[in-house]
Amino acid sequence: MGQTIATNKKAFRDYFLSDQRECGIELKGGEVKSVREGHVSFTDSFARVEKDEVFLYSLHIDPYAQASYLNEDPVRKRKLLLHKKEIKRLFGLTTQKNMVLIPTKIYFNNRGLVKVEIALGKGKKLYDKRETIKKRDLDREVGRAVRQKRR
Repeated sequence: MGQTIATNKKAFRDYFLSDQRECGIELKGGEVKSVREGHVSFTDSFARVEKDEVFLYSLHIDPYAQASYLNEDPVRKRKLLLHKKEIKRLFGLTTQKNMVLIPTKIYFNNRGLVKVEIALGKGKKLYDKRETIKKRDLDREVGRAVRQKRR
């Protein structure tokens, strides 16, 4: 995997994630240059299967300043590029198991192409989030104790 541009930290906090997949994204005009500069925001973004195609909603890519009037809408829906078998499998999982498609990461692969990592997510309840925080704090405490013991 190449250079990471942005990660969706809220996705890891709010969902139980499984079955991560790499997919391409259809970008237009100066969007690639804007992504290259790191002007990407995942606020409330999600993916949905529609008519044998997968679309990414609410991914905010700032307009590229030098593109002037050729800029696209920053939050338009963007097509994700996947094989037909993968799309059918994702459609089945999202409809039957009541899961959602969440983008977790956007990055450049080794060939310099923009890729999006999507994962199937099941929403966490408030008590699940508290449990995750407790576990993380406990692991941190154990790590501190081990480091103190080594000194």
